Amino acid sequence: MLRHWLWGPFSPLGLAVAAATVLIDQANKAFMLYIYDIGAKGTVTVTPFFDLVLVWNKGISYGLLPQDSTFGRVGLIAFAFVASLALIVWLARVVTPLAALAIGLIIGGAIGNAIDRIAYGAVADFFAFHAFGFQWYIFNIADVAIVAGVIGLLYDSLFGGHKKAGNPSKM
Repeated sequence: MLRHWLWGPFSPLGLAVAAATVLIDQANKAFMLYIYDIGAKGTVTVTPFFDLVLVWNKGISYGLLPQDSTFGRVGLIAFAFVASLALIVWLARVVTPLAALAIGLIIGGAIGNAIDRIAYGAVADFFAFHAFGFQWYIFNIADVAIVAGVIGLLYDSLFGGHKKAGNPSKM
């Protein structure tokens, strides 16, 4: 019975994408922190609109809800793992490869950032876009994966991939 809740036809795809996302995210963070040593370099201008810089994010997206206490940090870690488990249950029910890929990206991004919170007490962010005096938030590969996953789910939902798969007359 538990296998039915946690495993479906596209679960291998989604979980492989999640694992790859975590590995790529953590490898990039290890490179930026320990090999490139971004912390010692400060802001590195790559282009007129893109910089590399180390920012430790103790909150959620855009630095919202900063959690300086151990309780708050553990709460964010727990939320990431509970959300990932809920996404795994959803993954077991998806009927399109796009939805599985998207959910895998979100799971991988959430776990990648949770690993940072466990290891460092905050999430390591590096990439900063800016133009015309406007500074976007500073982000990492896990954040990109989460956003790409949400866009994938929206696309799948809006353009009916899940509806076509469940209704043979629309194929």
